[in-house]
Amino acid sequence: MGFLTEEIFAPDLFRGHVVVVTGGGTGIGLAIAEEFGSLGASLAICSRKEKNFKPAVEYFQGKGYPCIGASCDIREYEQVEEFIETVLNEYGRIDVLVNNAGGQFPSPVENMSPRGWATVINNNLNGTFNVTFAAAKKSMIPNKKGCIVNIVANMWNGFPGLAHTGAARAGVVNLTMTLAVEWAQYNIRVNAVAPGTIATSGMRVYPREVVEMARQWIPLKRYGTAREVALAVVFLASPAASFITGTTLRVDGGESIYGTRWIIPDNEEAKKLSQEILQKVLREAEES
Repeated sequence: MGFLTEEIFAPDLFRGHVVVVTGGGTGIGLAIAEEFGSLGASLAICSRKEKNFKPAVEYFQGKGYPCIGASCDIREYEQVEEFIETVLNEYGRIDVLVNNAGGQFPSPVENMSPRGWATVINNNLNGTFNVTFAAAKKSMIPNKKGCIVNIVANMWNGFPGLAHTGAARAGVVNLTMTLAVEWAQYNIRVNAVAPGTIATSGMRVYPREVVEMARQWIPLKRYGTAREVALAVVFLASPAASFITGTTLRVDGGESIYGTRWIIPDNEEAKKLSQEILQKVLREAEES
């Protein structure tokens, strides 16, 4: 994208810091973990399936980043507690928690089952609470220090076709604001990042015409990258954001504020860049 981490953040900015990233083995979570690792952080990542975190742990360790990984279903508090204990046994504390893990499926509400609804709510809302609660109670509150960044979604105008995750993510935004106030006394900052249309391997499940249509809804006329989301997370966890808490940073190219009453001409350079971004992501997904 024309910039390097070392051009923005000081080298070793997070040296001596322990960063936990749920869902840190794939997609946006992987990019977030890698960005922190490149800045000196010790990493801990988790996923429900070993195949989703083990290759990432080996990759990070191969680059010289301290990293541990574990299987953890964030919907199950006992598993979360065990994962947090593993992190504390290895590193002694948690400085930054990035709640990235989640999941959903596209469906209009009339075609959803109550079970499907509850599964997504339990994963995206309750799972976020479980990890946040365990990390705060066991490390951040006793140490009176910490930073939490929750990954949410572009659901500001409703989320037709994804009502379950829209409701869950809206709940996380409210939880973010609430904890920012309640836990300020412990010097814990709590913020969120709301990605827009980001090019990841998950785009493979959608028809190309749908993917192209999504690009047209973005004023900057291109997809975002996982790294651009990661850089926003790193910023919020850094000293540069030391007086920022309770906010949600939208990383969406203006998608959340664009209305159809104003026609934005397409941009051939941005269109070409979007195609390059998408091809790179899909190629890497095929090779992995």
